[in-house]
Amino acid sequence: MGLAVQTFASALEFLALNPVEAEGCLILDVEMPGMNGLDLQREMNGSGIFLPVIFLTGHGDIPMTVHAMKAGAVHFLTKPVREDELMNAIRRALENDRRARSGRAEIRKLRECFDLLAPRERQVMRLVVSGRLNKQIAHELGVSERTIKLHRGQVMRKMCAESLADLVKQAQKLGPLGLGVRSGDGVSQASSSWRSG
Repeated sequence: MGLAVQTFASALEFLALNPVEAEGCLILDVEMPGMNGLDLQREMNGSGIFLPVIFLTGHGDIPMTVHAMKAGAVHFLTKPVREDELMNAIRRALENDRRARSGRAEIRKLRECFDLLAPRERQVMRLVVSGRLNKQIAHELGVSERTIKLHRGQVMRKMCAESLADLVKQAQKLGPLGLGVRSGDGVSQASSSWRSG
């Protein structure tokens, strides 16, 4: 397939490279010296290592397969495996990695834009994406509607949002925690009070 391949004698040797930003996919056996494949997958999930995992093993059973797939494995292949089946699994894993990497880069960029907002602009953004009108936001924050319009314009500019719909999509991608909202305040509180009138 013309792919660059790197091999590791053990899970610990792989982890020693600090592969958080690694690109590609990882083909794992279940039975390995030291840390087994399922333990390595768990360690990767806990450490923010997002490489797609393909299991290739002669020691698999149904519960093990289910466990690996629930933990995010792209495929669980048992030996002997046909070459085309392995190649298809690798292609799928590499495509997953490309898409996931692109999504994470987009979230990072949105986070950087959001971090440029002043505290008041963040408040305004949260209330705007919750469906509040400028006059409602002005009343809630105790400022003039003109001031809210100015803040809203700054939010749109700094977030590089072309429309309100675009800003709402950005907020959804950032999620409540990405917007600095804890359960019970910010977007969720504003939404519930908007619904209740």
